[in-house]
Amino acid sequence: MIRVVIVDDDPMVRTGLRLILGGEPDLDLAGDADNGKQAMTVIRDLRPDVVLMDIRMPVQDGLVTTELLLRQPSPPRILVLTTFDADDMVLRALRLGAHGFLLKDTPPAKMIEAVRAVARGEPALSPSVARQVIAAATGAYEPVALQELDRLTDREREVAVEIARGSSNAEIAESLCVSVATVKANITRIFAKLGTDNRVHVAMKVRDAGLL
Repeated sequence: MIRVVIVDDDPMVRTGLRLILGGEPDLDLAGDADNGKQAMTVIRDLRPDVVLMDIRMPVQDGLVTTELLLRQPSPPRILVLTTFDADDMVLRALRLGAHGFLLKDTPPAKMIEAVRAVARGEPALSPSVARQVIAAATGAYEPVALQELDRLTDREREVAVEIARGSSNAEIAESLCVSVATVKANITRIFAKLGTDNRVHVAMKVRDAGLL
C-alpha cells in the first residue's frame, strides 16, 4: 500500500486528486494540507510514501517545503504539481531533489501511474514540460556535473545516460544486453557515487554535463 499526502492550496484540486487516486486499491490517501507549513505537520504525523506537492502556496510554498522535507531522514518522495508548462520553479524543485513533476491536467491514468512510479523510485515527468525543463537545465554545460560523472565507470555512465533518457530498468537491461539485476547494481553504485537516491537527480546531472 502506497501512502499519499496531497499538498495544494486549492480545495478543488485536492478534491479532484482524491477522486482520481481514491479508487485505487494500492493507494492510501492518508491526508492533505493547504500550505507547506501545515504539510510539515501532516507529513510528520502520517509518514506518507509519496507527497503530491503544489509549488505556489501561501504561508510556505512548495519549494521551501520540499527542501525542508528532503533534509529529514527517510523523507517521502516528492511529486511536484504545476499548472503551467513553463514554470521555472519546477526546475528549482528538481534541483532540490524532487522526484518528478506533473501538470495538474495530466490524464487520471497517467497521474495514478506517476504516483506508483515515484513510489518505486522511478522518475515521473510530464512530457509537455520536460523539454522546457531540460532546455533550461542544459543552457550551459556545468563543469561540476562533468567532474561528478567522472567518478563513474564506463558501464555506470551508460546506465546513467539511459536513466536520463527515461528508460526503465528492463529497458536499460535490454539496451545494454545485461540482466536487470546488473542494472540495479549499477544504479545503486551510481546513487552512492553521486550522493543521491533519485533518478531524476541523476538525469539532471547527465544533461547538465552535456552527455545527452
